[in-house]
Amino acid sequence: MRPSFHPRLINGPFNDPGLFIPFLFQKRAFVFDIGEIGLPAKDMLKISHVFVTHTHMDHFIGFDHLLRTMLGREKILSLFGPRDFIKNVEGKLSAYTWNLADNYGYPLCLQITEVHPDITLYRKYRCRERFEPSQDAVKQPFDGVLYEEPAFRVSAVILDHKIPCLGLSIKERFHVNIVKEGLKRLGLEPGPWLSDFKQALYSQTDPAAKFELDRPGQPDKKQFALENLARQIAQITPGQKITYITDVVYSDFNRDKIVEFARDSDHLFIEAAFMEKDRRIAAEKYHLTARQAGELAARAGARQFNVFHFSPRYTNQECLLYQEAFDAYNKFIC
Repeated sequence: MRPSFHPRLINGPFNDPGLFIPFLFQKRAFVFDIGEIGLPAKDMLKISHVFVTHTHMDHFIGFDHLLRTMLGREKILSLFGPRDFIKNVEGKLSAYTWNLADNYGYPLCLQITEVHPDITLYRKYRCRERFEPSQDAVKQPFDGVLYEEPAFRVSAVILDHKIPCLGLSIKERFHVNIVKEGLKRLGLEPGPWLSDFKQALYSQTDPAAKFELDRPGQPDKKQFALENLARQIAQITPGQKITYITDVVYSDFNRDKIVEFARDSDHLFIEAAFMEKDRRIAAEKYHLTARQAGELAARAGARQFNVFHFSPRYTNQECLLYQEAFDAYNKFIC
């Protein structure tokens, strides 16, 4: 079965962290962290939501590049980050002169959400208004969910990097796989209507409701009871879960939160900045060792995991970090 999300690290393991998450069959993508962006413009223009763990330069410097790519386009870009995120974004925006911004043909709008333990703060910024905030910050309760659609949700947990740092996860409610043989039996062709069909399932539409679909070259619409159509063309499986953890110290507080948050991830992306022999340095810099990363992945029951964000002191020795992480994972699992 083809997963809905196809995550990949934006850069190599020694370069700035970031996870690009394109959506299957959609010109749409999310990113977790925006350090230096090694993406072509066509991929950057797919980005609709940016989730930033914290605003250290290597996790946030790509904001300027992304903003420049999107200027003059009809886009809404939503960004999420931890404490002081609104102030930090406003600082970047105020560093530029926007006196000609009203000449852009299409309106770009930024929607900024700042995450605190129990609340979020939200503000909106429009390019044509020179990115001046259009309202006071709106306060809303925070229960761990940053963003949600019928098909999936993005969640966050606040971790310790000597500053608040977000752990991030995207989870499908369930996965809908289309059975080609079922389409053939019903004389149906794949098309955009399948996205509407999946959305009807994710939205928990009444199973007895009528679902209509257009047939190319046919003047009339074909109609099915949603439940009956799903029984013939859809296979429902558990949803995919992707988790992203970076820039955290190994402590009881972080360990317990990470293990619970990442539990049963299909794919865990977790930093491994140092080797275990340099554990003291890792603790001083509030980062994980490769061994700690592998152990956390095993404790969480991650089915697959990737380590990244390696210290440059191990240049040309990345195989040692990979080996240490996977040895720890396999030892703990066994």
